[in-house]
Amino acid sequence: MLAWRSFIAVLAVVLVAQTDIAQAQQVRAAVPVFSPTGPDAEAYGEKLGYPVGLPLSEQRNMIGNFTHADQLAPTHTIAPAEHPLQLLRAPSEISVKFTFGAETASLSKYLDTNPTTGLLIARNDTILFEHYQYGRTDHDHFASQSLAKTLTGMMIGIAISEGAIRSIDDTVETYVPELKGTEMGVTPIRALLHMASGIAFTENFGNPDDNVHLSNSLLGPEKLDPITAISRFNKRVAPPDTVWHYSNLDTEGLSLVLTHATHMSMADYLQTRIWQPMGAEASANWQVDKTGQEVGYCCFSATLRDYARFGMLLAHDGALNGRQIIPRQWLLDATEPVKQGSFLAVNHETNPWGYGYQTWLMPGPHRTFFLDGRAGQRILVDPATHLVLVHTAVRAKPGDAGSAELVELWSSVLKQFQNN
Repeated sequence: MLAWRSFIAVLAVVLVAQTDIAQAQQVRAAVPVFSPTGPDAEAYGEKLGYPVGLPLSEQRNMIGNFTHADQLAPTHTIAPAEHPLQLLRAPSEISVKFTFGAETASLSKYLDTNPTTGLLIARNDTILFEHYQYGRTDHDHFASQSLAKTLTGMMIGIAISEGAIRSIDDTVETYVPELKGTEMGVTPIRALLHMASGIAFTENFGNPDDNVHLSNSLLGPEKLDPITAISRFNKRVAPPDTVWHYSNLDTEGLSLVLTHATHMSMADYLQTRIWQPMGAEASANWQVDKTGQEVGYCCFSATLRDYARFGMLLAHDGALNGRQIIPRQWLLDATEPVKQGSFLAVNHETNPWGYGYQTWLMPGPHRTFFLDGRAGQRILVDPATHLVLVHTAVRAKPGDAGSAELVELWSSVLKQFQNN
């Protein structure tokens, strides 16, 4: 009997040890990690269950609204691939230390101090880090804000390769005759891609400004068709492609060119040309106006891993899942470093960003670029190392210091792999 009890005791110790080892391995592995809370969670509606509803930008509603946009307005659905691209997982999470200000920070400290809803880091087809906060999960659809602009820009490149658009030096009215006689109509597509239409349009996140008027026209009580909404802005302040000025109006013009030239909705074109070919694992959705036209400058939502797949596609110069999806030369042209002195070497906050085709460019000797959306949405891409970082957030103040800290985090990630 003593021998049997001894055996049971030893077996119990072994089982406990194996369990501890398994749990430790799971903690170290780059598997999704979920937190029910996050920084300032009470202000973000934690006790209310992260509600969905009006007002849209109220802090307590931001988390719910940013992950349930399809409950707030009509959308078109983009279906996933029948056979999704399988992503691998690193056996251990990436560890990142970086300096921000006078302090040494880490990934965990960054998440503890920033209203980040999701953070994913990947290299090639391998996930290195995937964390969610505020009760969000890998099944949630995160609003992109202006990340959608780069989707629109890349689809223009595909439409050119297919012959639907002949040249980016064509004017808008070549494809959208309804805009003849307007300043938008005589603007070349290239100028819109560069955010350099030269059409007067204020966008300072204040109220009132032209951006608010455009959004209210398309999505607010007026519910105008996009031709009428765009035609309201008809004052030229600079020749096309000479002065950079960030403008949702320019991207909305591109969306009309795309749908008129391809005779397809943006959702259908994205689904068949990018989303399914790249191997998306989940559906996405895109908000539409009263005519059924997707809002080309914003309002696209997808899962974090599918945003990462799109980032991987960009990191591999338009090739993924065994095929060339976006023309390689288009992607190179869209993201090549801008020379200082060019009107596209713009200043953003305190950093010398550049601008390509609906894509932000980072300073440096080689191509590194990013997609940027208000309130902390960002996809950073480095083709040299094939690194991608996807970040979704609910920053109550769009220009807060979290943006600069994320850049430092990204720089530290790059340093780990630049010589490998």
